[in-house]
Amino acid sequence: MAEGSTGTTEARARLRQAFSWRSSPGTVITAVLLAAVGFAAAVQFATPEDVLDRASRADLVQILDGLGTRADQLEEEVARLEETRADLVAGAGDSEAAQVEAEERLLTLGILAGTSPAQGPGVQLVISDVAGSVDASSLLSTVQELRDAGAEALQIDGEPDRSVRVVASSAFTDAPTGGVVVGGVTLGPPYTITAIGDPATLSTALGIPGGAVSTIESSGAGVSVREDGELVVETLHEPADPSYARPAVPDDA
Repeated sequence: MAEGSTGTTEARARLRQAFSWRSSPGTVITAVLLAAVGFAAAVQFATPEDVLDRASRADLVQILDGLGTRADQLEEEVARLEETRADLVAGAGDSEAAQVEAEERLLTLGILAGTSPAQGPGVQLVISDVAGSVDASSLLSTVQELRDAGAEALQIDGEPDRSVRVVASSAFTDAPTGGVVVGGVTLGPPYTITAIGDPATLSTALGIPGGAVSTIESSGAGVSVREDGELVVETLHEPADPSYARPAVPDDA
């Protein structure tokens, strides 16, 4: 028979013998202690056969006290691990939320910087210029009016089948051979300006008497403005690395 089984049998025999005696407080305590030790032997298979013969009542009390202390330690460890797990789960949630927020912020900055495509309501302005009277200044004035009216994304298309994303650094100059150079790209008429923003506000700004559109029309070019509930600005701007500017270091860094 295995050592653990033998220990268990002997513990049970001693327990029956203990309870067969005349009841007294000392007898009951001894019986309970013997049962506890017998149970430990059955579970752990590591208690020597004669441990009960050698153990005094004080030893048994000390063994039980040690088992209770160990149980308390294990319960504290379980509580600590549960708390750590809860912190990790909460931290993972916070990290995921922060990542989502950062990605959304990155997309917003990409739209404003012209490095991400954009879509939404706005207006589309078509300038036909058969006589070639529309110059860089006229286009720039139109773009500025759209920006002042709240345009969030701008794109200009022109011949020969070219388009430019207009950003804060886009320069407007007259091309030597005709047309306009926008952001380093030469465009020819007709010019199509797509602006994403509030359609009513943008179209109202373009219709102000004496404004850019009025000036273009007075030069002999044709202008049409169309409000649209869903426009797409897909041409991207390739930003250049700054030659002189660098991130500022806070004073308290």
